[in-house]
Amino acid sequence: MLKLIKFLKPFLTLIIIAVILLFIQAYADLSLPDYMADIVNVGIQQNGVDSAIPEVMTKGDMENILLVSNDSERSIISSSYDLIDNNDERYEKISKYYTNITNEEIYVLREQNKEADNILEPIIAKKVLAISGLEKALAGELPPSMDMDGFTFPEGVDLPTFLSMITPEQSQMMVSKINEQFVSLGEKMVIQAASTSLQKDYEELGLDLEVTQRNYILIAGAWMLLFTLLGAICTIGVGYLAAKIAAGLGKNLRSMIFAKVSSFSNSEIDKFSTASLITRSTNDVTQIQNLMVMLIRMIFYAPIIGIWAVFHALEKSQSMAWIIALSVIIMLGLILIMFAIAMPKFKLVQKLIDKINLVTRENLTGMMVIRAFNTQKFEEKRFDNANKDLTKTSLFVNRVMVFMMPAMLLVMNGITLLIVWVGAHQIAESTMLVGDMMAFMQYALQIIMAFLMMAMMFIMVPRASVSAQRISEVLETDLTINDFDEPKKFNKKVNGIVEFKNVSFKFPGAEENTLKNISFIANPGEMTAIIGATGSGKSTLVNLIPRFYDVTEGEVLVDNINIKEVEQHDLREIIGYVPQKSSLFKGTIESNIKYGDKEATADNVKQAVYIAQAEEIIEEKDDKYQSPIAQGGGNVSGGQKQRLSIARALVKKPKILIFDDSFSALDFKTDSNLRKAMKEKIVNSTLLIVAQRISTIKNANQIIVLEDGEIVGLGKHKELLKTCDTYREIAYSQLSKEELS
Repeated sequence: MLKLIKFLKPFLTLIIIAVILLFIQAYADLSLPDYMADIVNVGIQQNGVDSAIPEVMTKGDMENILLVSNDSERSIISSSYDLIDNNDERYEKISKYYTNITNEEIYVLREQNKEADNILEPIIAKKVLAISGLEKALAGELPPSMDMDGFTFPEGVDLPTFLSMITPEQSQMMVSKINEQFVSLGEKMVIQAASTSLQKDYEELGLDLEVTQRNYILIAGAWMLLFTLLGAICTIGVGYLAAKIAAGLGKNLRSMIFAKVSSFSNSEIDKFSTASLITRSTNDVTQIQNLMVMLIRMIFYAPIIGIWAVFHALEKSQSMAWIIALSVIIMLGLILIMFAIAMPKFKLVQKLIDKINLVTRENLTGMMVIRAFNTQKFEEKRFDNANKDLTKTSLFVNRVMVFMMPAMLLVMNGITLLIVWVGAHQIAESTMLVGDMMAFMQYALQIIMAFLMMAMMFIMVPRASVSAQRISEVLETDLTINDFDEPKKFNKKVNGIVEFKNVSFKFPGAEENTLKNISFIANPGEMTAIIGATGSGKSTLVNLIPRFYDVTEGEVLVDNINIKEVEQHDLREIIGYVPQKSSLFKGTIESNIKYGDKEATADNVKQAVYIAQAEEIIEEKDDKYQSPIAQGGGNVSGGQKQRLSIARALVKKPKILIFDDSFSALDFKTDSNLRKAMKEKIVNSTLLIVAQRISTIKNANQIIVLEDGEIVGLGKHKELLKTCDTYREIAYSQLSKEELS
């Protein structure tokens, strides 16, 4: 899989933008539980009072707070407030909200930074709670469990009077005793308790807490809507970028595979098989495309939100961190088990798809043979077996993976119940806020969802890894036929002299040579024919000239230059090749003929058609040269296909013309007329013809007779009848003595 990372380089900018959007999306998603907690903790439970620091205090309230504070605390508190009267411009603004303030002097909180507030708030909160506790004690509501070292509170005395009656040491002792009751609660609970106590003071000052509560909830809700919208925009943006990157990568991979396969020799194609190469170019690339979409949209996002959510959850409650750890351990165990079971099957699935492609391809290409031999049932059974194998394997993999979702949901619901159970006890013990428990639950679910996304990775990555490996095998295949770094060039005027010097060849992996010590020269303006029994190596021999294979020993020369020393493009530029099995491309008659030379003139096309005896094919068509040709030439006969293939090679006007048993599909009359036209019109090209018919080659300038890959006869027709037993046997099996003379 890592081998394909280098192909993402063109999309690096898009990937970076997508990751930035994912961070923004994660920030937006993780902000929602915080605002929900604030709505519950502050908006509902504290009536919108979001701080334990009073914004406004009367002189009496300030004096009470200072009386229960030590010197350092008094300094901090005093420096945080201004005493103002109705001449101050702030007074009018404050009195609009605190309607019970008349003309009395009040203390107003100064504008200060967040760091100063963080220092001030715990101090003020404890003093507010201490004052509240002392007021309860004076009212006879002090809990029996609170020991004041035997001190008896007087009855009917208000708090300011009481504080003036006791010594500073007694005041600090009582404050410490009261604050001890809140030590186990934690700072958040102390601040919430203090904020609740402040509500009574705010009401006395005329603040409408209902309005405060409503405004707080509406503002928090508006922020939630804003972050939801931001998250949605980022999700859409990431989806678009992911699709663009995946489609671009798929396009590039298919192009590279196609270009690589186009450079393959027959050896490499035989190594992979056509069906496998098709699967690798289509299904395997699709797997990579699908993975890229998942990778950017989910797999990149999972660790971002998962890790970030852990920190947010720990901010809400460190005491329940073990619940998150437990859920992570359970989910990792499930994922690893699934991975171990499914991974081997993913490799098998792609091979079975290859097999399906192979069987389907053979059925489609061999349909006429299948019908002729009435073997439809056999082929259906063969396809059914391959189909069932793929179905069984796919079902097994899918069943394993389907188990993942309910298992994860079970873990998710179990963790939710556990958080509610533990959180409820902590709320009852006043060690946790209700909103914080709800936010912790949301963060825990987001962590689990992150693992669900990573579980999807364990579903997609194994199969995509197999596909990536298969694609890499194609792209990293070393070509057996390569050009030199500094290739030679043919002269501007190429003669086309072909010479084989002691050539031997064997197929990769074969033990014996297919061709052995082949030597001959084919000159321009002459026909060199090659004949022999089936399997004697005729096609293999001519396939060495365009370098479809490279010789194992010896040399193949064109104009005294070893063909290995020139570029394949330059070599094939001077060769016209008509294969044994002709193939046409979807298009028109003209486009197929001009496939050999896109710049060919109308006269050149007509001359090629005339030599190839293909005029009647075109004349009988309504659209003439624009008549459509189906894929593979399925709408023309074998002989018509062969003649159009010959015309395609001739229009190129090559210096070397190779016919690999190309006349076998032609009737004798067409064969004779074609050879006659070639003799008249093609006078400067080197002709090499592989043939089965003696009548096709008996007028050749030289005939090469092959048997078991060796030349057993070389000469003209009449010479070989006298000197070569193999040639004589072939000749007498086809023609009478009178016809051979």
